[in-house]
Amino acid sequence: MMAKFKALFQFSRTQHYSRRQNIIKWIFILLVCGFGYRVIAIHLLNAGNMSLQEKGKQQAYYTFYTKAHRGNILDRNGEVLASNLILKKINLDVTKIQPAFIPKLATALMMKEKELRIALEEKNKARRGRRNFIIQKNLKLSNPIVENIEKLKKLRLRICKEKEKKKKVKWLETALIFAKLKTENPTYETIKICKKEIIEGVALQNDSRRYYPKSATLAPLIGRVNHDGKGVSGIEGEFNPTLSGQNGIELLSFNQASQKAYFNSVAHKKLKHGNNITLTIDANIQFHAYTAIKKSVEKHDADSGSTIILSPNGEILALANYPADNPNDKTIYNVENYRNHVLSDKIDPGSTMKPFTMLLALDKNKITATDDETIDVSKKIGHIKPDDKYYHLTVKKILQKSHNLGTVNVSERLTKEEFYDTWNKLGFGHSLGLIPSIETPGILKTPDSWSLADKRSLSFGYGPMQTNLAQLARAYLVFANEGVVPPLKLVENTNSYEQKSQVFSKESTRKIADLLDAVTSAKGSGYRAQIKGYKVAGKTGTAEMVIDGRYNKDGAKRTFFTGFVPVKKPKYIMVVRLDYPKKCYTYYKPKKKISCGGSNSAAMVFKDAMKNILNSDQSIKPLSKK
Repeated sequence: MMAKFKALFQFSRTQHYSRRQNIIKWIFILLVCGFGYRVIAIHLLNAGNMSLQEKGKQQAYYTFYTKAHRGNILDRNGEVLASNLILKKINLDVTKIQPAFIPKLATALMMKEKELRIALEEKNKARRGRRNFIIQKNLKLSNPIVENIEKLKKLRLRICKEKEKKKKVKWLETALIFAKLKTENPTYETIKICKKEIIEGVALQNDSRRYYPKSATLAPLIGRVNHDGKGVSGIEGEFNPTLSGQNGIELLSFNQASQKAYFNSVAHKKLKHGNNITLTIDANIQFHAYTAIKKSVEKHDADSGSTIILSPNGEILALANYPADNPNDKTIYNVENYRNHVLSDKIDPGSTMKPFTMLLALDKNKITATDDETIDVSKKIGHIKPDDKYYHLTVKKILQKSHNLGTVNVSERLTKEEFYDTWNKLGFGHSLGLIPSIETPGILKTPDSWSLADKRSLSFGYGPMQTNLAQLARAYLVFANEGVVPPLKLVENTNSYEQKSQVFSKESTRKIADLLDAVTSAKGSGYRAQIKGYKVAGKTGTAEMVIDGRYNKDGAKRTFFTGFVPVKKPKYIMVVRLDYPKKCYTYYKPKKKISCGGSNSAAMVFKDAMKNILNSDQSIKPLSKK
């Protein structure tokens, strides 16, 4: 009985054994074949126009960009005129911020929670694939919001999330699915996961903004940058390549044989930070010049005003224009308020040219400019009529009273070629090379195109020539350099292509400079440029403005004053221009209106600015009282 049971058990244990063994063998073979097929398919799979191997190799390179810092703009004393403020901005990814953190985030941003939720919802609806949301920018490092965000990013809150989890399947079923012998029909279950998390989707990023400490004082000269940080006007635009530098680009490759992530940095473009630019401008002198021109434009209801101050060697100490915008205020931009009228406008300089006519005549021995020499002003010359007030005038009196007929009488003794050669040496009609992109070279026509009337009008600042204010100021440097005209300079450490030019003799220049002292005397046309305690020389000017191609006869004029101080060995040369001043008043009756001229408008700018400059300059001592 026992033997029979044993035989039956052995039979049941071995029954169908070979069949089961064969099934397992074939399953194993199918798995191996399926795995091999997938390996080959992946190996040969193309990703676009490249294989996965090539794509993987390409992804093993990482391009790293480094932004160059824009250089500063400095004045001659190292004072900052334009620089980059280091700031912070808060960038939110509205898709990642956990709802539990929103109250804390609102507190950190110093916002109401309701306002923040509305802002996030509106951004989420309108994002169109873009996640970035700059909710705060231009934050100084000392701003409490910056500190709040830094603390918030370290905070951990317990956050519970519901998650769909895929139910596990048996290994045999997994193998059949992998071998594509069975279709996958996954099932899921909802589970709740709770853990402490830090806030996501909040980035405290570095930011920078171009900052102009002197505000509108220097705006037309310094210019501004656009929203991309590129200079678009003034010094910022002209020297943008120097200031902006070059962003760096590095390629980092992956080393498969190393445990390190990236190695072998290769500079595709070397990082070059922008260079600083130092101007010849003196920020303190600039402030006084701008303040004076602004005051005068507003007082005299002028369309605009501009001024330039030079040192004897041709360095520009101040260059001011008004109106001007504050470049730090990005909400305001008027292109006209960034116009540099000193360099970009062609003008008729009017009577400010009379001293050069006298200098030329004196050098050519056509006049002596002594007190015993008189010029006949009783007869009409061309269209210039006598005023029936004066009949014979000395050269000193002609300059003092800015007499047109007396100047024309002297010009009759000179040739067109002599005029042209001298005006050409003074630099009229030639670019100064200061900011070439905006500068007008003016006009100086060749003498073969002049009429007799052209030569006469040239002697008092009209006719076949027009200039910009900087060229006019440069011509007046002859009085600080004994007849020599040096080139102008605006940027330190740059060399001018022009050489100094001896235009007039030393003797003639000294004599006419002494005569110009009379212009600012009590009886001179520039009497309102007088500065107590200092001897001032200069010349007034008034010129009709060209409107619609014609000289305006209805009162639209430009007024000028060109002056230098002290008379002996001048240290400052200043030229002032006002466009169409409409409200001018007498000296003795400040409420009584009179016609505007250089004497009662532009000359006052010179006094206001230069008085403050001289008071700050300890090297120039006031005249002692006798």
